[in-house]
Amino acid sequence: MNERRCGRIAIVGRPNVGKSTLLNRLVGEKVSIVSRRAQTTRHRIMGILSTPDTQYVFVDTPGFQTRHGNTLNQLMNRGVRQALADVDVALFVVEAGRFDDRDRAVRKLVPAACPVIVVVNKTDQVKDKTQLLPYLARLSTEGDFAALVPVSAARGVQMDDLLAEIRKYLPTGEFIFAEDELTDRSERFLAGEYLREKLFRLIGDELPYGAAVDIEKFVVDGHLRRISAAILVERDGHKAIVIGGGGETIKRIASEARQDMEHLFGGPVFLEVFVKVKSGWADDERVLKTLGYE
Repeated sequence: MNERRCGRIAIVGRPNVGKSTLLNRLVGEKVSIVSRRAQTTRHRIMGILSTPDTQYVFVDTPGFQTRHGNTLNQLMNRGVRQALADVDVALFVVEAGRFDDRDRAVRKLVPAACPVIVVVNKTDQVKDKTQLLPYLARLSTEGDFAALVPVSAARGVQMDDLLAEIRKYLPTGEFIFAEDELTDRSERFLAGEYLREKLFRLIGDELPYGAAVDIEKFVVDGHLRRISAAILVERDGHKAIVIGGGGETIKRIASEARQDMEHLFGGPVFLEVFVKVKSGWADDERVLKTLGYE
């Protein structure tokens, strides 16, 4: 049997390159929420994959934001930098066929001593596959990379090859977490994330970026979990969008989030969801601390 290896792997990249999809595919469970909207991920989220001889501790980070400077985005960018300060290898995720100054800004965040594996994601969306080799050749000139691995996180293509490359750079040692653990995040945190995912997925572009979820109550009663959650929005008009005609939109958001929670928690969930208007929450450090942003 191979010697045991265990290490931390940061997943970094600009918004909307598929970092969370990659994390979920590697771990084999949805520990990080996904939507088509850029910057769905707002927190550092750890996903753990344990094999007989290796424990991969992945750290999913928010997409590094170069355009918006509110307090929320500043805290998220700080989270990216902190995640990179103490890892054994970085997965630098880019979108196949695309590479620009936003990607270069993320690359510069990675400490010089940290091995960088470029994960070229969304290869399934490249219609002319003959363009991939020239693209990879150009990409290799952008830095001293440990490896370049083309993948499709959505379809699970080349995941084993990627894990093999990562393992080369992990230190030998015993596992940090129990072998059945999938994430370091609590059920309370995951409940809020699942609800926020449905919010973005079902409302989409109608709802501005300024929306958040605050889990106000999370009580475990035997196998039942009783959860009370507030959706925070900036304006009364946003509240009307979330509620929808006759309350149909918020009912669907709550129903789909509850089904995901029951699958993850392995038991019934009583979920109560309501909407609060809290103007300027994304610049209010007190509110952000309550929501888990430090």
